[in-house]
Amino acid sequence: MFRQMRRFKQQLADEDCKKLLREEPRGILSLLGDDDYPYGIPMNFYYDEEESVIYFHGAKEGHKVDAIKKHDKVSFCVYDKGFKKPGEWALNIKSVIVFGRMSFIQDEALSVEKCRILGQKYNPSAEAVEEELKNALPRLQMFALHIEHISGKIVNES
Repeated sequence: MFRQMRRFKQQLADEDCKKLLREEPRGILSLLGDDDYPYGIPMNFYYDEEESVIYFHGAKEGHKVDAIKKHDKVSFCVYDKGFKKPGEWALNIKSVIVFGRMSFIQDEALSVEKCRILGQKYNPSAEAVEEELKNALPRLQMFALHIEHISGKIVNES
């Protein structure tokens, strides 16, 4: 169903893909938006490797919500800061792209649990996470990207 990578020599191992998903702070979520125009937005996220799910948070209404309701197939791209080999100008960038289906988390207890984990990735303390949850919970919608396919590669910009 999913294409094989054309430049297979640049393909990242599965563990390298998972490492990027665990460690990088954000990526670009791509949806099919209004009038079927692609809609890509930067998103903070939490990757649950055991569940094979990526969690996001956002508002309960808006372009993203409308797009997901219309078409639940999405992609999510994450990439690192890159590195330069000694004596070279070109940047080497590792990236991973995830394909899957997005769902809305309706259960409030599960939303709070997943949002708390997501918040711990970005906030300086557990107290800060709880304060954010207290303030944002009435407006909060959690989303789950159920992973169907992951691939990654390293690209040299030269």
